[in-house]
Amino acid sequence: MGYTFAVMSGEMGASARFVKASDQTLLVYMGKGISPSASERVRKLLQLLELEPITGIRNLHPGYASVLVKFDAVRMGHDELEKVLQSYLDRVEDVTLPEARLVEIPVCYGGEFGPDLEEVAALHGMTAAEVIQLHTSVEYMVYFLGFVPGFAYLGELPKELVTPRLATPRRKVPVGSVGIAGNQTGVYPFATPGGWRLLGCTPLKMFRADRQGLSLLEIGDRVKFAPVGPERFAELERG
Repeated sequence: MGYTFAVMSGEMGASARFVKASDQTLLVYMGKGISPSASERVRKLLQLLELEPITGIRNLHPGYASVLVKFDAVRMGHDELEKVLQSYLDRVEDVTLPEARLVEIPVCYGGEFGPDLEEVAALHGMTAAEVIQLHTSVEYMVYFLGFVPGFAYLGELPKELVTPRLATPRRKVPVGSVGIAGNQTGVYPFATPGGWRLLGCTPLKMFRADRQGLSLLEIGDRVKFAPVGPERFAELERG
């Protein structure tokens, strides 16, 4: 598989480059790692492509600092698509994003809801209450959705809470579980295997087939976790 790198001019600078990912996909890198600035450029490119769609593009898959563009290889090749996307990238900084929504997610921490809370606290030399205080102390950005429908990758954790994944993933993580891995946090919308460390659980449905947009969260949203007790959790779960 061949690779093509193209450095952009203008304010986008050297942070934008193209990589041929397959015969039908092209990766557009907007930066490195997890950063609000790279995520903003990703969202601006997505908005511009939504407003002015390119014929032949089938799907767009955003990541922390990239967009994977799947296209119809019969209609165009990598080089042609790259040239068109360059013209979009030249205008990205002129895009105005809508104001971010703030979504509050209630979480019951510890016990059966968060089986890894005590271990995370011990790893960092904290009490469970201090872990909860840190986890609920910041607003998290929704960088992108993936893994399963409705799973939002949220960042960044306070540096004191940065924790590696479990050495052995669980075969089944309960729906609504709130976990951390590295400097990320997130909520499992379905019961699936997973290796994130579980701090708690939310009664909110992160993905519903009868909801417009399906997912509770969208890329660019801000998220604040709020601690609740078991009784309040049960009330919210009943709806």
